[in-house]
Amino acid sequence: MSDSDFSRASDAPPRVTPRRPKFGFGAVPRHWFGGSAAMTHVVNGVCLLFPAGERFFVRSVRHYEGQIRDPRLAADVRAFYKQEGAHAGAHERFFARLEAQGFDVAKMLETYERLAFEALERRFPPSVRLSVTVALEHFTAIMAENALKDGILDLAHPEMRRLLEWHAAEEIEHKAVAFDVLAEVNPSYALRVFGLLLATASLGAFWVWATRRLLAQDGVDRAAVKRDLARMRKERPIVRRVFLRGIREYLRPGFHPNDTENHDLAAKLIAELEREGRFAREAA
Repeated sequence: MSDSDFSRASDAPPRVTPRRPKFGFGAVPRHWFGGSAAMTHVVNGVCLLFPAGERFFVRSVRHYEGQIRDPRLAADVRAFYKQEGAHAGAHERFFARLEAQGFDVAKMLETYERLAFEALERRFPPSVRLSVTVALEHFTAIMAENALKDGILDLAHPEMRRLLEWHAAEEIEHKAVAFDVLAEVNPSYALRVFGLLLATASLGAFWVWATRRLLAQDGVDRAAVKRDLARMRKERPIVRRVFLRGIREYLRPGFHPNDTENHDLAAKLIAELEREGRFAREAA
C-alpha cells in the first residue's frame, strides 16, 4: 500500500478561529441530562477526559511545529492550540461544579493523568503520539457531528448543551489539523493504523472507567443504569455510531477528515452562539 494514498484533500477547510466562551455552571443540576443519572455520567465521563487529553493533543502536534512547510496549516495549528486550550479551561470550570455536588473529580483526574500521560505517553515516540492524536480527533469529530446533527443534546441542561455544542463546532472546525500535520511529517499508513488501535483502546477504557466511577460515587446501581439508558436511548449505541463508524472510515487508505462535509453544522452553531453573545472572537 502506497504512502501516497495518505494525502490531504485538495479542498482546504475553513480557517480555524479561536474564541473565548462565556458559560456559567452554578445552576447545572446533578443529573443535568434529562434527569437521567446514567446519561449524565456517560457524558460527564468523557468530559473528564477532555482537558488533559486536549493538552496531550497540543503537545503531540507542537513537537512537529518546526517541520510544517504549509503556511496555512501552520496558522491553523496555532489556532488549534488556542481552541484546545479554551476547551480545557471551560470543562475544568464545569469540574468545579461537579466537586461542589460531592464528586471527587480531583482524585479521578489524578489517576487518569498518571496512567494515561505519566505512564503510557512516555512509552511511545513522538510519531506514535501524533498518530494517536489524529485518531482521537477523528472520533471526537464524529461525536461532534452527532451532537449537532442528531439532536442528541436536546434533553441537556441549556448551559451544558451550549458548552458541548460550542466544543463540538470547534472540533469540526479543526478536525483536519492534526491529520494534515501527520500527513506532512510522516505519511505512513501503518503508523496511522497503529495510532488508531491505541486510540480506540485507550478512549474506550478510560471513558468506561470514568463513567463507572461517577455512577458509583452517585450511588447508582447497574439495574438503574440499564433502565435509564433504555428510557433515554434515541438511536444507535455509542459503540456503533462513534467507534465502529470511525474505524471503518479511518481504515480506508485514502481517508481524510474532510471527506465528510459537515463544516456547515459548525458554522450554523457558531452563528447562533454569536447572536447570543456567548463569546468574543480573538485574533488567530
